[in-house]
Amino acid sequence: MKIYLGSDHMGFHLKEKVFAYLAKHDYDVQDVGDEILDPNDDFPEFAQAAALQVIGSLDKDPRAILLCGGGQGMAMAANRFRGIRASVIWDAYEAKMTRNDNDSNVLCLPARVLEDDDKAWQGILETWLSTPFATAVRYKRRNAQIDEL
Repeated sequence: MKIYLGSDHMGFHLKEKVFAYLAKHDYDVQDVGDEILDPNDDFPEFAQAAALQVIGSLDKDPRAILLCGGGQGMAMAANRFRGIRASVIWDAYEAKMTRNDNDSNVLCLPARVLEDDDKAWQGILETWLSTPFATAVRYKRRNAQIDEL
């Protein structure tokens, strides 16, 4: 699984921790920016970079993890791209459900909520990365409907 990781200035510090965690656990992770802490950067640029990587990847299960202050902006920007199913997640239960039911391929984390809670974001990551899509007919149908909007 290839993982593309991006953040704006509000998620930058948590992104650095997430990158180190993923690398330590032998995930194939690529940072799509921002490379430096820039208080004037804008999240849509990094959401687009990650979404395009996921869409264009030859990996069988490419995913992205995006971080900003509340996670919502990244999710809104990433979900503009057909084939992207970005979810803002704040706990492990929701991480499981968005993978199981929605085949979420982009995880958006709210840095303001999770930055100081290593146990929480690590639990979210592990759950989201390890939960398979259930492939139920109704879930596949709904995902196809989303792509046709």
